[in-house]
Amino acid sequence: MAKLWTVKGMKKIDWLWIAGLGGLFVFGLWHYGDVKAGAQACGDTWLMGNYAALLGTSLILTGLLGWLFLGKPGGKLWKLEQIYPFAGLSMGVLYLLVFPPLSGPDEISHYISAYQLSSHMLGQPSNSRDGHVLVRGQDWFLEDIYGEYLYSEEDGFWTKTGTKEDSRQALVLGQVLTEETYRLVYESFQDGQKPVRAGETQHLAVSPYPPVVTTPAAYIPQALGISLARILNLNSVWLAYLGRLGNLLFFVAMTGLAIKKAPFGKEILAGGGLLPMTLHLSATFSYDVWILAWMFYFTAYCLNLAFAQEQVRGKDVAVLAVSMALAGPCKMVYTVLMGLCLLIPVKKFGSWKKWTLSAGIVFGAWAAAMIFINRQVVSAYVAPETENYIGWAEETGYSLGMLLGQPRRTIQLFYNTLARQSEGYHMSMIGNYLGNLDPVLDVPYPVVLAFTGCLLCLAFRRPGESLVFTGGKRLWVWFLCLTCMGALMFSMLIAWTPVSSDVINGVQGRYFLPFLPVFLMTLKNDVLVMTRWGERGILYGMYGMNAYVVVRIFSIVSMRV
Repeated sequence: MAKLWTVKGMKKIDWLWIAGLGGLFVFGLWHYGDVKAGAQACGDTWLMGNYAALLGTSLILTGLLGWLFLGKPGGKLWKLEQIYPFAGLSMGVLYLLVFPPLSGPDEISHYISAYQLSSHMLGQPSNSRDGHVLVRGQDWFLEDIYGEYLYSEEDGFWTKTGTKEDSRQALVLGQVLTEETYRLVYESFQDGQKPVRAGETQHLAVSPYPPVVTTPAAYIPQALGISLARILNLNSVWLAYLGRLGNLLFFVAMTGLAIKKAPFGKEILAGGGLLPMTLHLSATFSYDVWILAWMFYFTAYCLNLAFAQEQVRGKDVAVLAVSMALAGPCKMVYTVLMGLCLLIPVKKFGSWKKWTLSAGIVFGAWAAAMIFINRQVVSAYVAPETENYIGWAEETGYSLGMLLGQPRRTIQLFYNTLARQSEGYHMSMIGNYLGNLDPVLDVPYPVVLAFTGCLLCLAFRRPGESLVFTGGKRLWVWFLCLTCMGALMFSMLIAWTPVSSDVINGVQGRYFLPFLPVFLMTLKNDVLVMTRWGERGILYGMYGMNAYVVVRIFSIVSMRV
């Protein structure tokens, strides 16, 4: 049986490359029938042309990435840090196009937050008197695709006063991802700009959607894209796409730097960056992208200091401090990963005094950012007698005092959650519930298993590879990951779970992605050794499966007429 190419001593075979392209082509043809049926049902025959372009582009990119990952026989291999930026950006753009603007989880709130920061960057009015964010009048289209708002001019701004009588519900673009969403985007690009309602272009409008209360830094990449669109006077859809593209570019750049910095486990970081959920998120306005990027980089930097670099310099301490200060306020629970710094031997600092000072700087930078950004949130969490109300359920929620006073009840909630929802966490970490948590837009279960198998194969040791995480170091990383997972669940127990529920609500598998790579790195052992499959072939397979995911998602949306 033919052997796969490996990094050393590659054989001249290309069946894996051909199989990947062939499988994608066959499945692509299969789903063309779905797109055709949807196009005939709604009359939008251009869907078939767009699908053909998507499939053709996917085949070309998959073929090219196969050549980059597997290499020419006898030729020099590209490094993973050189390949990943192209792989992540190219596939990220496909996700960007297949999932239209504001179709991601909570994306409307993240979009509004980025828009607010963009106004500050451009020196434009950013908020109305009541604190709501101001947008260009024409950009109201993204928040009300059917034009159902009734509005009037107040203080020089268009303000929503209600909706038209007997009208459809005002919907955000992409909130429910259907063929009509594709049509609106298509017409926007065809016409150059959307049909404008009277008076909108000359005024700023008050968005009814609140921004996210977090560090403004998390929206810098998105705000830069929005600002560029506003400077060029592009329409609303272009504005949204450029904002998302800024987030994608940032994520790919930071993940590429993390792969370059990591002393080992580069293929695991690349694999984490090529999961459908990761790529899907990276092409949205979500601040999860900011967290993921910084946590990947922070992990790689800590491992480099712990296992590769001979001495910790002042610059290194500054990088760690800035990383935690920028990422920490977004979601406090990931602060647990600051414990990776303890993997760095004290001797690399020169003395205990320098180690203590460095630890104080990193922790102090995080604490200062937390106090400045999240002091009100922290106060609400730690006040044991504060009454908690869960808005979505219209019920009372748990408070810290209730949970501490009923330890058995708390333990039971955690047990029930893990027993009933672990499968859902696994599925949604890989690629279920894409879009706005849409259960229809998912990765098929066999493909989820294939992605999972790829991650495990990337994690297993190769012949001759030394084990880095052993004994106490491995246990310490497991402790950090378990603590971070527990903190995530506990935070959602307080913030999102009504007292009537017997499981913790609101936890999603994507929340585990920031610490997934370092956990996988600890799985290398002497019992399971990969002697056959090369990591580059596995990464190529992951890229090809992502190409299948995007063409399949396009076909599903095309049929939702």
